Amino acid sequence: MNETALTVQQTARPHGFPSADHFAFVESPLPEPAAGSALVENLYWSVDPYHREMMDDVPGGFALDAPLEGRTIGRVIASRTPRLAEGEIVFHRQGWRTHAVVGPEEIRRLPRFDGVPLTAYLSVLGGTGLTAYVGLTRVARLQGGEDLFVSGAAGGVGTATGRFAGLLGAGRLVGSTGSAAKAGHLTREVGYDAVFDYHEGPAADLLGKAAPDGIDAFVDNVGGDQLAAAVGALREFGRIVRVGTISQYNTPGAPSPRIDHAAVVEKSIRMEGFLVSNYRALQEELYDFAVPHLQSGRLALDETVVDGFERIVDAFLGMLRGDNTGKIIVRDHTQAHL
Repeated sequence: MNETALTVQQTARPHGFPSADHFAFVESPLPEPAAGSALVENLYWSVDPYHREMMDDVPGGFALDAPLEGRTIGRVIASRTPRLAEGEIVFHRQGWRTHAVVGPEEIRRLPRFDGVPLTAYLSVLGGTGLTAYVGLTRVARLQGGEDLFVSGAAGGVGTATGRFAGLLGAGRLVGSTGSAAKAGHLTREVGYDAVFDYHEGPAADLLGKAAPDGIDAFVDNVGGDQLAAAVGALREFGRIVRVGTISQYNTPGAPSPRIDHAAVVEKSIRMEGFLVSNYRALQEELYDFAVPHLQSGRLALDETVVDGFERIVDAFLGMLRGDNTGKIIVRDHTQAHL
């Protein structure tokens, strides 16, 4: 067992795109669990777009010079409570550190399904997959045969949304992404019918070519011009699912797009945002939906795995630049066999 622990702390507020200089790795003695708690050695970490929002001076955001939080999976290595056995694999939210002291109420035990790797609990079976599932089934209320547009389609939520939509019987599936290589992956591997590189022209023109007959629903991970374009492309009674606004996280002063608000009324469009934390009761339903498809091979994992906790900041910044395809996960390279 290592005798020291590492945590990542934010040292300054970024203005625009963050850099490695906004973070510090801090070494400390291995924490001792108090009575009623346990020490967990973290094995897998999730870095997510919402972490960029939390870097700003906002309610509930990251405190400076303190360990950050994030979804993680670890193994109990020392316990002072009968409710957590040594050797157990648990999910908790004290990420961005090699070790964490947790109480039984702070963890979630992970069911182990044959053929399903642990990384799935941070991608399609975790908050990323739950976001996609809620967006499609509860907010968009997608019906079989309906046409769907997904922005940020090559990210974790975008790839999960595309795969889930196919399993739910969607009609034409259109996506946007940041490179021709990603567009090719999405059409070849994920099941999208058409994908455009948003760098190649005005979003409204690109979406019009990819979905000439319009769309019924839009899952929006990006905001900006693509949101405005989707309003124009939506049919009567269209739905917009607002998941994120990654196009504006690093450019807070950028002007907002000109949305045709009259079209929202005339086409009876509904736009709804949501926080996945309000839908945690659907976790078991997500397992029931996704696990059989994972086991049969109809649902594949779209993951970019980065080895080594020391690369967690690089992985986070790379995700913000769009370097990843699918969910980006950091793995302790000494535990890669799990």
